[in-house]
Amino acid sequence: MKEYGLGDIVEMKKGHPCGANSWKVIRLGADIKIKCTECNRIVMVPKVKFDKGVKKILLKAEE
Repeated sequence: MKEYGLGDIVEMKKGHPCGANSWKVIRLGADIKIKCTECNRIVMVPKVKFDKGVKKILLKAEE
């Protein structure tokens, strides 16, 4: 399992229709809320689906 936290920028396997492929994690829990870094659209994804869809962590948030 990949280690990600609140405020991290992650790359997903499937991109957003706007063309961006990077997302900012804005909420953690049973569902994970992510925000597109290009068009600022917010999407809620179940944790299991999010874990399978994360390709890599692009930028870790400041502690």
